[in-house]
Amino acid sequence: MILAGSSRFSGAALLCAESALRSGAGAVTIGIPESINSAIIKNKIKEVMTLPLPETSTQGLSLKAFFKIKQFLKNIDVLIIGPGLDNHKSTYALIRKIVKTTDLPMVIDADALNALSHYLGILKQHKGKVILTPHAKEMSRLFQVKIDFIKKNRKLVAKKYAKDYNIVLILKGYASIITDGGKNIYLNKTGNPGMATAGSGDVLSGMVGAFLAQGLDAFNAAKYATYLHGLAGDIAAKDKTQIGLIASDIIKRIPDAVKRHS
Repeated sequence: MILAGSSRFSGAALLCAESALRSGAGAVTIGIPESINSAIIKNKIKEVMTLPLPETSTQGLSLKAFFKIKQFLKNIDVLIIGPGLDNHKSTYALIRKIVKTTDLPMVIDADALNALSHYLGILKQHKGKVILTPHAKEMSRLFQVKIDFIKKNRKLVAKKYAKDYNIVLILKGYASIITDGGKNIYLNKTGNPGMATAGSGDVLSGMVGAFLAQGLDAFNAAKYATYLHGLAGDIAAKDKTQIGLIASDIIKRIPDAVKRHS
C-alpha cells in the first residue's frame, strides 16, 4: 500500500505505484484523498488500485482516514508513506499515528519525514523494518543537524542516525549512502545529475517497497533499489539525455536495469 498524493501532487502517487509494479510488487493500492480519486483513475496504469480516503480542507489525507487505513493494512505486506502528501496538521497527525501503531515493513519518504520532525521517538517504538529516504535538506530538518555538516560528513551522519533509531537510511544525493548503522554501508555509484528531477525520489520509494515485499531484508532492499534506480536513470539518459530526463523515463528503464543484473 502507498499512502500518497494531494490535490497538488497527485503525480507522486502514480510514479511511486508504477515503479513498485515495474520492480516486482505483485499488487499495489494507493490510498489517496477521495476528491482526487477520479483524476487518479483517469491517469493511472490499469494494474494500480485505489482506496479513496477522508481528506482535509486542503485535499490531503485526514486523520479521519486512520480507521479505514488500519483495516486495509491487515491484508498488506509493505507500506510506503509520504510521496506527494500535504503538510496539513491533520495529515501529519495521521502519519505519526500510522508509524506509531503499524508494525509492517515501511518506507518513509517526503512529507512523512517532515511529519516525524520533533517526534523521532516514534521511530524507536516501531517494531518492524523501517527505511527512511531523505535528501540532505530533509535529513537536516528531520534530525536537526546543520546541512553543511551533513554534506561534509555524509557517511558519519547517516550511520549515526541509522544506529540511533534502528532504521535503514538512504541518504540521497550524489553517490547515495545506504546504511543500517552497523557494519552494512553501501556507497552507490550509479545515477547521474539528470535524475535530480521532480518525481525521481517517488520512483525510488516505490522500488524500495517492491523489494521489501519480495522478501529482501531492509538493508538489501534499499541497496538494490538504489543501485537499480540509478542504473535505470543511466540507461534512460543515453536516450533522453540528462537534460531531458524525467522521472517516468526512469520507470520505463527499470526492466532493462533488472535484465542487466538478473
